[in-house]
Amino acid sequence: MEIDVVSEIEIAVPRERVAEFAADPANATLWRQIFEEAEPEHVGSPAVGWRVVFVSKVLASRLTYTYEVIEHVPGERLVMRTEDGPFPVETTYAWEDAGDGATRMTLQTSGEPKKHTTKLAVRLMSKAWRKADAKDLAKLKAVLERG
Repeated sequence: MEIDVVSEIEIAVPRERVAEFAADPANATLWRQIFEEAEPEHVGSPAVGWRVVFVSKVLASRLTYTYEVIEHVPGERLVMRTEDGPFPVETTYAWEDAGDGATRMTLQTSGEPKKHTTKLAVRLMSKAWRKADAKDLAKLKAVLERG
């Protein structure tokens, strides 16, 4: 059973600015609550093949995993994937104009838990991810709109 969580928000900031900020791994700890540390192997806008090491604290455990950029269309879409952690995860950021200089940002998290994971566990993980992603997007909105 696959996890596939999609969240979106409208941010009253031009798409190019939202995309530039959100796509820069150096900013991840400013708006993604799960990330305590982010160590990109390069500086600036990501490119396909780039890797970023993220450190998270989940419950009492500290997890370190490496995401690889598998697609990046500046100002439109960023897709990263990791094989580390409890199961492979793919994260997609997408941006589109929402009118009046605003941006609609979509955050999608998907992955396939290991075979021994129960359906109940998958439902609980999906619910937790949905809640966390919504909080992250709200924080991103606050950071960017505050200027």
